This record gives sequence, C-alpha cells and structure tokens, in this order.
Amino acid sequence: MARYTGPVCRLCRRERTKLFLKGERCYSLKCPVSEAVTDRHSRAYPPGEHGRDRMRQGSEYLAQLREKQKARRIYGILEKQFRNMYEEANRQPGITGENLLRNLELRLDNVVFRAGWGASRRQARQFVRHGHVQVNGKRVTIPSYRVRKGDKVVLREATRGNFLVRRNMDTLERQTPAWLETGDAGFSVAILNPPLREHIDEPLQEQLIVELYSK
Repeated sequence: MARYTGPVCRLCRRERTKLFLKGERCYSLKCPVSEAVTDRHSRAYPPGEHGRDRMRQGSEYLAQLREKQKARRIYGILEKQFRNMYEEANRQPGITGENLLRNLELRLDNVVFRAGWGASRRQARQFVRHGHVQVNGKRVTIPSYRVRKGDKVVLREATRGNFLVRRNMDTLERQTPAWLETGDAGFSVAILNPPLREHIDEPLQEQLIVELYSK
C-alpha cells in the first residue's frame, strides 16, 4: 500500500501549523512549530533551503493548494485517493466541502484516533492494519473502511492491555466527539450519526478545496 514514509514534522512546518501527526511530540516543546518554543530553537517556517522566503503572502491558488495539502496530510491520504473522495462527495447531495470532511471523519482509522486509542492517525492506522479493531464483531484491517450510523467499533480483548493503548487513553486529553458514543470502559465506540460540520474541529477551510478542484 502506498503511503508517506518521510519525516512528518516537516509537513507541519510546510503548512506552518500543527497537524498533530506525531502523537505526544506534537504536545511537547519538541514540536518545531510550537508557540512555546523559544525563538532560538523555533523552526516555524517551511522546510528547505528557501523556506524562509516562502513565508511571504502568496496567491489565491496557493492558498487553495495549501488547504488541500493540509487536509490530505491531517488524514494521511495520498493525492489520488483524496481526489476520488472529493469526486464522491461532489456527487452526494448537500454541500460538497462538508460531505468531503464527513467522509474523511468516517474512515475507520480516524474513528480509532477519535476514540483515543491511537496517539496519532498514523498509529491508529497501524492498529487497524494489524487486526486489533473489530467492526460489528468482525475484524477489519482496511484503514479506509467507512463506518456507518449504528456501527460499533471495538478494540479486541487481547489489545486492551497494550502499553501504548493504555498510555494514550490515560494521558491524552482528547474529547470524544458528539457523533460517537463510548462504552465498555472506553474500549468501544458506537456511531450515533454522521458528523456535522460543527463536530469536526480540524482547522480546515473546505471551501478552498472545493474551489481548487472546481477549476
């Protein structure tokens, strides 16, 4: 399966905002774009030899492109898959941008992340691919699997004592979104309804993505 395997902190630097791609590091002073980092150690500018020169104001197209790249990187999706998801969202009734974000949120790896079992979506994706997650009693190993209203996502019994899972659940201060209902001491979540736009807290301007793909 094709996936990005390079350094993820440079992705946050390129977008000049926290994308929370590296779990605990993103909440610490080691994060290069953290506001608490001193000026001497801060690298809150795009990576590369000419990174500081890229901080100047860009064009409208650049803003649209960067918003699309930000969304892709937050959810860990490559370009072709993201484009296919946009085209599907465009065919669905309703607002295209909101449909796109809703489809992204309903991915199984994102649900595992929202449940608090994974420190990052990358770690949550690994839990899914290694068979630690069940949907409606059946093991699912496809991170892009889309859950539906009424589905129940459960962490397998053998995985509940995993050190990483326990540490994530005990230390991460992450609120379960309103469209999920936790149960079984936090080791299961039920999909109450597809998420509304106000339930999605990612710093994205989805209309810019729609404008980019509509050209």
